[in-house]
Amino acid sequence: MPIIKSAKKAARQATKRTAKNQEIKKNIKAALKNFKNNPTAENMKKIQSEYDKAVKKGLLKKNTASRRKSRLAKLSKELNKVEKKAKKAVNKTAKKVAKATK
Repeated sequence: MPIIKSAKKAARQATKRTAKNQEIKKNIKAALKNFKNNPTAENMKKIQSEYDKAVKKGLLKKNTASRRKSRLAKLSKELNKVEKKAKKAVNKTAKKVAKATK
């Protein structure tokens, strides 16, 4: 336990800052989990916003947030390609089934 008045104040400030930083990290993790479960443009926008807020508050460095957002964008693009291929495959099989039944 600090004895000096300024040390007591510093300890109070540290606990407040820690709580604030943990809240921001919790929001980032929740948004990231939400994006990974449902990769939509809206969820992508939310996670990018959370990263930007963390940079603004000084919790993350600008390049760290940029790198993470870039990786998420790349992941999103890959998932969209996989979804399009799956849709094409479903359409092809549906056409084959329709031809076979005629």
